Amino acid sequence: MPKDVCGKSSRRTRALPLLLIALSLLASGCASQRAAEEAGETYDPLESINRPIFGFNMFVDRWLLRPVAKGYDTVAPKGVKFAVTNFFWNLEQPTYVVNHLLQGKPLPALRQTGRFVINSTLGLGGIIDAAKDASLPREPEDFGQTLAVWGWKGGGPFIMAPLLGPSNPRDLIGWYADRYTDLLYYIDDQQVRYALLALKIIDIRRRLLPADSAIAEAPDQYIFVREAWLSKRRFDIYDGNPPDDIDDFEADFEAEFEAEFEADFD
Repeated sequence: MPKDVCGKSSRRTRALPLLLIALSLLASGCASQRAAEEAGETYDPLESINRPIFGFNMFVDRWLLRPVAKGYDTVAPKGVKFAVTNFFWNLEQPTYVVNHLLQGKPLPALRQTGRFVINSTLGLGGIIDAAKDASLPREPEDFGQTLAVWGWKGGGPFIMAPLLGPSNPRDLIGWYADRYTDLLYYIDDQQVRYALLALKIIDIRRRLLPADSAIAEAPDQYIFVREAWLSKRRFDIYDGNPPDDIDDFEADFEAEFEAEFEADFD
């Protein structure tokens, strides 16, 4: 028991530098971000650092993540892929419930609680989306969205995090906080936990395969990924109904990506 506790404490301690970096960037960048947004520009003062990191991430993706994800997508039966995705989504359900409550939305929190109970029991631990037949759709929320609802709309400067990908200080803090409500991180057996984490990463990358062609065709892949990610986060924060000033690129990209994803999962 002490060994496991120490292991978990060590993992969380290693994540603290990310949290400290995010907080320092928040303190220094609010005014600059407001000025950039008023000028209709993306707040990316770290672009000279972000671009090399983006290149590194793309290298890892090209030679490791994407081939593994494509192989998994090709070999695994459709039912298995759906079961894997449903399983990991079910482990995230407590995160959705907590963040709905923190955002002052008790009804969605109640629906997600019901969804978790149904899928964990009738859905055999979440591998079957039994709650879908009960008209309880998945309504994901994360702590980054909660911070936005609480007032941190801009999120701070755009950050291309090594291996993690596009983010900002607000969402890095949210990512770290959400680990405390994701049941995956409460599995005591380290080998099982790491194996499942690796499978989750492969599953996430598989679901992003439809976006590969659009990224490959982009004149500037870094800008395309940055703007696409910012667009998606804006849709997430506003529950799919962003303000009317959202531009056509954001709306068209989000609609196209969501259509491809839903078609894959229906």
